[in-house]
Amino acid sequence: MAEYRKIEYRIGKDGKITETVLNATGASCTETTAGIETALGKVESQELLPEYYQGEENLTVEQTQTLKQV
Repeated sequence: MAEYRKIEYRIGKDGKITETVLNATGASCTETTAGIETALGKVESQELLPEYYQGEENLTVEQTQTLKQV
C-alpha cells in the first residue's frame, strides 16, 4: 500500500509559492513534488528541514518557487 503524503502550497501576493511536504521520508518528498515543480517553473530555493535526515520519521520540506506568467 502506498504511503500517504500531504503537500501544502501557499501562494504569496508576490507570486512566490511555498511548498511543504508532510509524511514522507528521505528523498521521497522531492520525488513526490518533482512533476509539479517542473510545471510551476524554476525552484528558487529549497530548505530541507531536520526531519529529512532522520530516516523513517515524518519529513517536512519547504520550497519556494516563482510562478512566471507567459
